[in-house]
Amino acid sequence: MSIGVNLSEIKSELSSEVELVVVSKTYAPDAIMEAYAFGHRHFGENKIQELCAKQEVLPKDIKWHLIGHVQTNKVKYVAPFVHLIHAVDSLKLLNEVDKRAAQNERVISCLLQVHIADEEDKFGFNASELIDLFSNNAFSRYKNISIRGLMGMATFSDDSKKVKAEFEVLKRLYDQLAECGEGTTNIHFETLSMGMSGDYKLALESGSNMIRVGSAIFGKRG
Repeated sequence: MSIGVNLSEIKSELSSEVELVVVSKTYAPDAIMEAYAFGHRHFGENKIQELCAKQEVLPKDIKWHLIGHVQTNKVKYVAPFVHLIHAVDSLKLLNEVDKRAAQNERVISCLLQVHIADEEDKFGFNASELIDLFSNNAFSRYKNISIRGLMGMATFSDDSKKVKAEFEVLKRLYDQLAECGEGTTNIHFETLSMGMSGDYKLALESGSNMIRVGSAIFGKRG
């Protein structure tokens, strides 16, 4: 099936409240343009060098999502144009995003990544750490960042009960922090980004309103 057919089928499963980020990492600009031709504008990349190269040659109305682990010394390259940074996993990174956003006279939207999986190689804040930071109003000093919600990745597992339980933990934390952050000028919880090609249906059942899907649209990566 074509990219357009795959994209249309997945979109038909989603309510109007759910944002689909098409994960275009490793796929050529021509493939992205096939999805673009079907009206899609939200695309995700996990490597800054690849993201910048594609942003230069593709239409400027594309909303680029940076979904991978971010090195602080590379934030400056995407600060002029990135739509949403999904994987903010430390205050050090927030400091750098805030600094680079100010230099570009922008407010950059960010999601805080939460470590919900068993796997040690995944990044993110832990729940108690975030609760403390919100309770202490630690994010109010960032004038050029808008914190839009949370992102998390479940354990890579065929155990659907385990995966769903991890998503449900993140949803409960999201609800708790959304309430805790009310009244802080740069906290605007509206996005819970969880779910990828292999588990997005479980994520949707658990309350996700943003999913990140690549191979189910473009086909298997080489």
